[in-house]
Amino acid sequence: MQYDAMMKPTNPVVTIDVKDHGTIKLQLFPDIAPNTVRNFIHLVNRGYYNGSPFHRVIEGFMIQGGSGPDTGCKIRGEFASNGFNNHLTHTRGVISMARTPDKNSATSQFFIMHRDASHLDGEYAGFGGIFDGFAVIDKIATTKTDSSDKPLTAVVMTKVTVDTKEEAYEKPDCV
Repeated sequence: MQYDAMMKPTNPVVTIDVKDHGTIKLQLFPDIAPNTVRNFIHLVNRGYYNGSPFHRVIEGFMIQGGSGPDTGCKIRGEFASNGFNNHLTHTRGVISMARTPDKNSATSQFFIMHRDASHLDGEYAGFGGIFDGFAVIDKIATTKTDSSDKPLTAVVMTKVTVDTKEEAYEKPDCV
């Protein structure tokens, strides 16, 4: 399922200001991955992502951020191979939760698709999509990296905020 069909004015809107790169704006899709969205909103409201880098960048694939101190909360993977009905495809602009091989290990790390990657469909919890800032994603994706895909010059999220459209979102359910 393409994420354009999920966009609606009542969805939460996240703004990611990236130092020396610009601003990314995306909608979160609580109808697609409700606990993943609650987890992300909770972390944003705690200021968890402020000052953290996009620590893994692979041009033509994705940019990954959110690595940091233990959040104390692992969440159940909301994707098809884990028995959850999430048919959001990993196309350019989709935001998805990163995890270890354990399907219920997502905490804070997320990635934004630079290009389509259908091999991730059903294996990772897509939970939103960009509506403004594709040029910023392109700029980040072309950052020079080392052999482990870490940018040679830090790409830092200076401030991450969320507008929940006056909807209250509870803390996530942890496993």
